[in-house]
Amino acid sequence: MRLLAVSSIILGVAVAAGHALASGGPQGIWRMSNGKVTVRVVPCGGSYCGMVVALRKPRDGHGHWRLDKENPNPALRSRPVIGLTILSNMRTVGTGAWSGTIYNPDDGKTYSSSMRLFGPSTMTVSGCVAGVLCKSMKFIRVD
Repeated sequence: MRLLAVSSIILGVAVAAGHALASGGPQGIWRMSNGKVTVRVVPCGGSYCGMVVALRKPRDGHGHWRLDKENPNPALRSRPVIGLTILSNMRTVGTGAWSGTIYNPDDGKTYSSSMRLFGPSTMTVSGCVAGVLCKSMKFIRVD
């Protein structure tokens, strides 16, 4: 009887978590756990994209806005980092999981990427080189 009760509780929690993932999705405002960047994730056609909406340090040491100065296209190097779309074409690959690309303004490169929800308020975003060397970042929902 006790085993049945424990099993029912575990099943209930798992179902509730699954519903939270399915209904919440990645849409919203997310802050990297270290506070460095805040991103708004929104639907973009049949996928999701994410735009930088805040930086912990929005200005450089000279008081100038941080720019996309490492962009390989010289014409884009004067764009402010705030407002850049850094997550693109994030398409569903499973329950609570998406795959697409991430642009890193720190080095001006675009990487394959994945997003995965862990409950309604925690998400990891990974960027990978050649699908092997990956770096994951933890984001916390702030809206």
